[in-house]
Amino acid sequence: MPKVLRIINRFNIGGITYNVSYLSKYLAPEYETLLVGGPEEEGEDSSLYIPESLGLKPLVLNQFQREVNVSSDFRAYKEIKNLIKEFKPDIVHTHASKAGAIGRLAAIHCKVPVIVHTFHGHVFHSYFGKLKTAFYITIERYLAKHSTAVIAISNKQKHELSEIFNIAPKEKIHVVPLGFNLEKFTTNKEKNREEFRFKYRLEPEQIAIGIIGRLAPIKNHSLFIEAIAFLKQHGIKNFKGFIIGDGDTKDSIIESCKKNGVTWSDNPAEAVDVIFTSWITNVEWALHGLDVITLTSLNEGTPVSIIEAQAAGKYVVATNVGGIEDILHPECGLLSNVNDKNAFFDNLLTTCIQQIFRSEVAQKGEKWALSNFGFGRLVEDMRQLYHHLLKCA
Repeated sequence: MPKVLRIINRFNIGGITYNVSYLSKYLAPEYETLLVGGPEEEGEDSSLYIPESLGLKPLVLNQFQREVNVSSDFRAYKEIKNLIKEFKPDIVHTHASKAGAIGRLAAIHCKVPVIVHTFHGHVFHSYFGKLKTAFYITIERYLAKHSTAVIAISNKQKHELSEIFNIAPKEKIHVVPLGFNLEKFTTNKEKNREEFRFKYRLEPEQIAIGIIGRLAPIKNHSLFIEAIAFLKQHGIKNFKGFIIGDGDTKDSIIESCKKNGVTWSDNPAEAVDVIFTSWITNVEWALHGLDVITLTSLNEGTPVSIIEAQAAGKYVVATNVGGIEDILHPECGLLSNVNDKNAFFDNLLTTCIQQIFRSEVAQKGEKWALSNFGFGRLVEDMRQLYHHLLKCA
């Protein structure tokens, strides 16, 4: 039985934890997997409940930290080398940047037969300055050269990695889209909607507009706040915005609210423009209560919230970043260039005025998401790729 050492950055809430958990669980018994990763950071919620709910027992490496730290990173490198020597994996598969760097360096040094890395996103624009970005690109090119295979999660991301940033030749890059358990987004819709809207004091015809994800600069929540202000300025009053998530930029988002004349609160019962809900782990409950799902990011891999929104039958208004063109049904949302805020404003206004989200169009996303982004397809795609790579090793 081939062994897989699967390494992720950290066990925080997000689509990566779901995907590595499904792969670790359902590639068995053909593959034996050891799942390892760092702990969640301060201000984040742990996602260990996800693999544990599947009967998995991940190994938490406390040396793994989000920020670059020479001392702790070197200790994490040595710890992974020791794991490789003890576990003797046939495949080391890393997910996301920090795990990809430290894990692949250790695998290269230990001469692991097959080394695979998945880019769930990338930091090659909108994160850092030119020098730091160039440094990361140089590192990723070196690591890709010594990797057996590189995985992109969308066709657009493969194009960026191979043609724009020259990380690896396109022949080495395999497209394996994300996969999730989406059935929960298709059931209990009426009950969840009633409960959510009761908690947040929403009237039957009141439009609930949500944005889901960690509060971080790259997510660009200020655009969401500006869009809420735009709706108010253009006579849309029967709505309420919801910021679902938490993180470092909450204070700056609140400042944006004040600057744009947008009222806000953490209290579900208050009659304000925007409610900060913090994290909601049963996200299907929230999605069923919302009407329109937005995304304002400057950079993304494949936005999980958009896949889940479609599975829940919700309409999407988003910036056209990452692989969103590959995952959004063309009739189930409106996209705008990341640098064109006025187009984003107009798309959201049009959606609200024309009540597009109440039409049958939005429901087409459910079938689309279930057909293309189920975890069964993810597992089968990866099984076939592993088989091919081991055969050629």
